[in-house]
Amino acid sequence: MTPQTFHTLPALRGAVRRLGDAHRLPIETRARLVLAISAVAQQEFQAGGYTVLETLPARQSSEPSPLTVILRAPLKRCLLPTSGLPLPAQATPDGAAVWRVTPGTGGSTDVPTEGLAHGCGAPPAGADDGQQAAKADGHRPARQDGTGQPPAPSAEVAALEEELRAALAHLDAVNAEHQRLKHELAETNSGVLALYVQLEERDEQLRNAHGEILRELEDALRPSPIAVDGLELAVHYAPAEAAAPTGGDFYDWFVLPDGTVHITVVDALGHGVRSTKSALNVTHAVRTLALEGHPLHFIVERVNEVLAPFDPDLMATVLLARIEPATGRLQLANGSHPPALVLRADGTGEYQEARGRGIGFPAPGSDTVLDTRLEAGDLLMLYTDGLTESRRDPLEGERRLIESARNHRHLPIDEIPGAVAEDMHRVILHSDDTLALAVRVVRPN
Repeated sequence: MTPQTFHTLPALRGAVRRLGDAHRLPIETRARLVLAISAVAQQEFQAGGYTVLETLPARQSSEPSPLTVILRAPLKRCLLPTSGLPLPAQATPDGAAVWRVTPGTGGSTDVPTEGLAHGCGAPPAGADDGQQAAKADGHRPARQDGTGQPPAPSAEVAALEEELRAALAHLDAVNAEHQRLKHELAETNSGVLALYVQLEERDEQLRNAHGEILRELEDALRPSPIAVDGLELAVHYAPAEAAAPTGGDFYDWFVLPDGTVHITVVDALGHGVRSTKSALNVTHAVRTLALEGHPLHFIVERVNEVLAPFDPDLMATVLLARIEPATGRLQLANGSHPPALVLRADGTGEYQEARGRGIGFPAPGSDTVLDTRLEAGDLLMLYTDGLTESRRDPLEGERRLIESARNHRHLPIDEIPGAVAEDMHRVILHSDDTLALAVRVVRPN
C-alpha cells in the first residue's frame, strides 16, 4: 500500500476500515485496529499535525500472511503512544507505531523493525509539509462547520453502526455461552450433590451394618447372665462411637466352685477391635487363674506375667470382686482401676479404695485385698472411667455417681446401670467407652 497522509480522524478511520475489508479482517478485529490507530493518531491531529498510514508487503509463506500496518507522525519529535490500546502495537526506534494482524485470527504478533527507516521528524519523499502531502495523496482538509470540527460523513456512521452491531452480536454470543455454561454447571452440581447424598446414605448404611455386626459379635463374646440366690446383677455398656460399638471396656462374671461370685471389670487401653481383643485376653486369663484356685491378691500380677510375652504393648486397668452370697463378704483387688462404690441401704456412699497397678504398668499387681461386707439392700457399683470422667474431673464425677446411685437405688436392677449412665452423661466433655455394673443384695444375712 502506498503511504497515505491524513489530517482528520474520519478520513484515517475510513482508510483503516477499507484496509481491513480488503484483507478480510473480522469486524471485531477491524474495529479494534480502527480504535487503536485512532487513539494513537488523535493526539497528533489535536496538535495540528498529520499522520501517514502504510502497509508492508506480505511475506512469502504457506501460512496466512500477516497484515503489517504502520502509522507515522512526520512532524512529531517523540515516540507515538502505544500502551493500553485495544489492539497492541509496537513502537519502533524511528517513532512509528506498528500493528501486525493475521487475517482470520483476530490477534497481533511481534513486529519486526527491519525496513522502517524513516526518521521521527523526517517526512517521506514528496511531502514537504502537511498541505503538500495532502495534495500529493489527493486528500485535502475536510470542510469544517461552525463548530470548527468536520462533519461526520454518513459512511463513518454506517461503519460505526456495523462495528457496534458486531460487538453486540459478539456480546450476545458470549452471554448465551455464559448462560449455557451456567446451566450445565448447575446440572453438574445438582448431579454431584445427588451423588454425594447417595454416597452419604450408602456410607451410613455400611456404618450401621458394620456397627450391628460388631455389636452382635461383642454380645456373643460377653458372659451369659448368671442367677445367684441373694444377689441381683445387671450391666450397661455404651461405646464412645455408635458406629464403632466395640472397645476395651469389658467384664466377666461367673460362680466359683465354692459358690462365690467372681466379677472382673477391665479397661484396656485404646478403642475398637484391638482393645476388645486385649480386654478379652485379660478376662479369659483372670477366669482361668480364678477357676484354678489362685489367691485373689496374686491374680493381677500373674495375668501380667502370662500375657506380656504374647502382647508386650498391652495396658489395662482391672478390678476384681468376689462376693459370698450367703454372708455378704466382699473382697476387692485393684490394678489402677477406679474404686468400687458401695451404696448402703440408708443411702450412704462409700468408695472402696484398694490400691495396685494395672497390667502392662510398672510393678503390676494389687498391693492389698480389701475385705468388707454387704448387707441387705446394699448396692455395689463397678464401672470404668468413662462413667466418672466424662466431664474431665474424676473427683466431681465420683460425687455425682454417689448422688445418681442414691436416686436410682430403688429401681429394678436391670434399670439401674442405664439410669446412672444417663445421669452421668447429661454433659459430656470427654467421650469414652463406658461400662457400669450393679450388684444388689436382696436377702438378709
